[in-house]
Amino acid sequence: MFIQVFQGKLRDADLWSRQVEIWRREIKPKTTGFIGFTSGVTAEGYVITVVRFRSEEAAKVDNDLPEQGAWFEQASKAFDGEVVFHDCREVDVLLDGGSNSAGFVQIIQGRAKDQKQMRGQAKETETELRQIRSDLIGATVAWHGDGGFTQAAYFTSEQEARQNEQAMARSPFYGRFMSMIDGDPAFYDLRSPEFE
Repeated sequence: MFIQVFQGKLRDADLWSRQVEIWRREIKPKTTGFIGFTSGVTAEGYVITVVRFRSEEAAKVDNDLPEQGAWFEQASKAFDGEVVFHDCREVDVLLDGGSNSAGFVQIIQGRAKDQKQMRGQAKETETELRQIRSDLIGATVAWHGDGGFTQAAYFTSEQEARQNEQAMARSPFYGRFMSMIDGDPAFYDLRSPEFE
């Protein structure tokens, strides 16, 4: 799997919503490598979208569609300033991975002190994580290629996520996870996530 993440501050939420519907109706049927996406707008008006493709080559074919370029030219008018892209060749899937039935998605972005160690540790602690976070359906971690990462965590609901994050914060697991990140990670709460 290949993941492309794009994000930016919205200027016009209505325009963005219209463009997403246009993409679904007019562009998606022409794609061949697209698997799905998770997207949402934070309370602060920041959009983050995680798009899954079968492969990097398939993503390039889809992204090179003339209709895709024209669509993005219009969609970019909904943003206030630059739209940032991350092309992620390395992807880790935790627990049950992403889920279109999630009621709440939290995106975490940061940089690993040691990417290899962090990737290995994640798989080793899946059993412990499942015991601590029954509300966590699964997650995907998309690596930016420079130690940076975007993790999309899929929860049953925001209410359950908030209740269980207290127990998580007190667990040794959380301490180990945070100790592997260089600096403070950024958190983006998608309270009304969209899936395709």
